[in-house]
Amino acid sequence: MTRVLNRFVLVLTAMLLAAYAYLAWRIGAGAAGRLALALPFVLIWLVPVLYWVEDRESGTAADELLHFAAYLSMGWLNFALLVSLARDAVQLLTPWDPGAGAVLAGSFIALGAGMAASLRGPHVRHVDIPVDGLAPALDGTRIVQITDLHVGPTLGRRYVRRVVRMANALEPDFLALTGDFVDGPVARLARHVAPLAGLAPAGRAFFVPGNHETYSGAGPWLEHFRSLGFRVLLNEHEAVEVRGARVVVGGVTDPSAARPRPDLAAGRGEHAALRVLLAHNPKIAPLAQEAGFDLQLSGHTHAGQFFPWTLAVHLVHAPHVAGLSRSGRMWVYVSAGTGTWGPPVRFGSEPELTLIRLIRANAA
Repeated sequence: MTRVLNRFVLVLTAMLLAAYAYLAWRIGAGAAGRLALALPFVLIWLVPVLYWVEDRESGTAADELLHFAAYLSMGWLNFALLVSLARDAVQLLTPWDPGAGAVLAGSFIALGAGMAASLRGPHVRHVDIPVDGLAPALDGTRIVQITDLHVGPTLGRRYVRRVVRMANALEPDFLALTGDFVDGPVARLARHVAPLAGLAPAGRAFFVPGNHETYSGAGPWLEHFRSLGFRVLLNEHEAVEVRGARVVVGGVTDPSAARPRPDLAAGRGEHAALRVLLAHNPKIAPLAQEAGFDLQLSGHTHAGQFFPWTLAVHLVHAPHVAGLSRSGRMWVYVSAGTGTWGPPVRFGSEPELTLIRLIRANAA
């Protein structure tokens, strides 16, 4: 009873009941139709109530199946509401009623298209960043960024193998791994992330955790990632030689776990031709700029993942929502994410594996 009376659950329940009442009114046909329509709402309600509120582990095949079904239901509900509202607008502005069948067909078509876009990803996004005063030796430096994989109920070993194969083919000078790689404990997901040990170049894969590592058990996961060859950075830095020039790669903790300290990660006592910060959450960009970084690489936003959240995300994360932007003299690149969280759906955004090429500003 305490779980059900949790404030989050009460708000969620009220929202789902309102959405159900609307769709039952607009597209429900008879008692049987309304009963069938209730199923996705129940599935959506069960996951946060059973797992999120009391941190229950989801270690069985039944748990995985429930999560997958609930996430699919979330994606379907999003599109069902949008298409139904579009039908209402058509009826308001014209004498034509597309009908409840059009709402159902449109919602499932949108869901299918979004799933196809998600599961066939990622695509390689090429980004050239013109850096002021970049050392000639670093002109053309290649950084591959992997972020927001979210290995768990919807993405597994096969997808991870594809990401590793694609990343290695890009022949990076080093890799920036900016968090949210997992959704679940080490014991359940270790075999799915195992291909990450094959990332090249060996010893040049730098990792910072995201908020989902915090939710999934940061301590065990960080040790596991170290065992895969990742160089984990927690408000600290390491220096790496790239084409004869010294590059400081700093990394900060996620705000969900501890205060990010770009000032500690900047390596101010070290001479460096370039300073790059890995930060899962792009919001710390002003602090990174003050600390003297030339470039910040982040994820977290998923670029909204699917419509209409691709628009709403700007209200939360602007000015660093997705793609390339600046904070003072420092460049900020925010990846749309290499995988997907929750609904395995992309609609209005694409999962990406990012190849960043540094070029001299006067040669841009």
